[in-house]
Amino acid sequence: MKLLHLDSSILGGNSASRQLSAAVVDQLAKATPGLDIVYRDLAAEPLSHLSGELFAARQGAVPESPAIQKDIAASQAVLDEFLDADVVVIGAPMYNFGIPSQLKAWIDRIAVAGKTFRYSAAGPEGLVGNKRVIIAISRGGLYGPGMPTAAFEHVESYLRGVFGFIGVTDLEIVVAEGLAIGPEQRAQTMQGALKTVSQLRAATQLRAA
Repeated sequence: MKLLHLDSSILGGNSASRQLSAAVVDQLAKATPGLDIVYRDLAAEPLSHLSGELFAARQGAVPESPAIQKDIAASQAVLDEFLDADVVVIGAPMYNFGIPSQLKAWIDRIAVAGKTFRYSAAGPEGLVGNKRVIIAISRGGLYGPGMPTAAFEHVESYLRGVFGFIGVTDLEIVVAEGLAIGPEQRAQTMQGALKTVSQLRAATQLRAA
């Protein structure tokens, strides 16, 4: 059983999403003996943005620049990590209403036609439906359903769309929001989110029908 752990916050030890994603991994590791964990810090070691040359190479074009070979190798390594993982845990803070650009760069490396999705006469088809994905989201304000700012929420909605597109049906979201309102709100929110994390099922357990 393999778990891929990703963090994308730029805040280091002050990051709520990092605290939550670490708690998720710790919970799963305790409940799943022998869990093989791979960690990637997308903020500390960011991937480059998707380039036209890399995109062309995906389509079979011969790379013209030697420098792109390193990018191709990095992209393949990221894709292989994702495809090999049974469980993926992602720390995803909200920055300016969306995901960090570092996380977007990673998504651009794993959303690959013919690898994680394909187009057919019936429309797009996801190819990685056998994965469990757990996303720990942190938000400074209140963006949940019914909130005045709900229309500005483009983290959970985007990630649900992306992973649904590539076939992930076992998707779990842990949200801590209102973190910037004040210390009391932050503490209360984190306590609730960590309680949710403590109730996650083991990595080897299947979702109940």
